[in-house]
Amino acid sequence: MRVVIAGGHGQIALRLTKILAGDGHEVVGLVRNPAHEADVNAVGGHVAVLDLEKADVAAVADVLANADVAVFSAGAGPGSGAERKKTVDRGAAVLFADAAERAGVRRHLQVSSMGTDRVDELDPKDTFTIYLRAKKEAEDDLRGRDLDWTILRPGSLTNDPGTGKVRLADKVDRGSIPRDDVALVLAGLCDTPASIGRTLELISGDTPVSEALKNL
Repeated sequence: MRVVIAGGHGQIALRLTKILAGDGHEVVGLVRNPAHEADVNAVGGHVAVLDLEKADVAAVADVLANADVAVFSAGAGPGSGAERKKTVDRGAAVLFADAAERAGVRRHLQVSSMGTDRVDELDPKDTFTIYLRAKKEAEDDLRGRDLDWTILRPGSLTNDPGTGKVRLADKVDRGSIPRDDVALVLAGLCDTPASIGRTLELISGDTPVSEALKNL
């Protein structure tokens, strides 16, 4: 497979790149900062330097050409303000999906967040609420597209070592999950047809990832 990852220098993306490249797949990470190229190369990926807040759809589609899977794993990050939540977590996601359609890349994975379904219950001025709303709007946009999409909503992310065991379903209780295990699930979702057209929630659990994917 040729897999293109938006947010290629992110913590989940680097883990995902290492898994996929280790299995012999070609991985291209979209990064904004050229200085990040070495980190992506170090885990077996290739780099396309492109700022999704400034690029047009044609430029992104050029990178996506001949890809088998598009993965949106970009985010403005915890230190960013409200405006960048809108331009990255929503705007860049929409642009990436536009480009996937133009390039003819049907398989599309989008990393979102648990909590987007309760955003209307939260303080609208809080930065985290703005983040969740941006993620929700990106989800809603993707659901309306003629793509083989899957939305993955992880719980609270940790840097604990992965266990390889998860709880993956349309709805799960709130909880946490190591980034290692999120990446492992994303790698499996690249080629899991049963996940197409579904919004899946993910936390740590007792089921091996391979079994959780088979049970979808």
